[in-house]
Amino acid sequence: MFNPPPGAAPARGGPRPTITVCRGCCCGTPKIPGLDHTAQLRDLRQAVDGAATVRVTGCLGACERANVIVVQPSAEGRKNGGAPVWLGLVNDPDATTDITTWVGNGGPGLADPPGILDLYTFQPSRRIRAELHD
Repeated sequence: MFNPPPGAAPARGGPRPTITVCRGCCCGTPKIPGLDHTAQLRDLRQAVDGAATVRVTGCLGACERANVIVVQPSAEGRKNGGAPVWLGLVNDPDATTDITTWVGNGGPGLADPPGILDLYTFQPSRRIRAELHD
């Protein structure tokens, strides 16, 4: 069920990219076995320390794609045409590493993501996008 807490939508145009990690009803829970969810979040934070902000939010409404991570561009990245990138099924430590490498290089609008991340990228429904930005 989509029910983000107040302020769940990533801040637009911050000085650094923002990585929003869903930890709602499915993401980050035993419903997604075989992944140390605590380690995933710790590894994200350690790998981008100083280069990006990592936020945790409630359900982002794309439960069929758990674990979901949204990468928001920095202000500079947005000026260069960067847009939020939604990544689903991020249930592999290598995918987490690919995300942090990309964000460390600038993220959306400033650096091309590793090609493998194309396998994780998806567009959320208009309903989800609208509810996130209300």
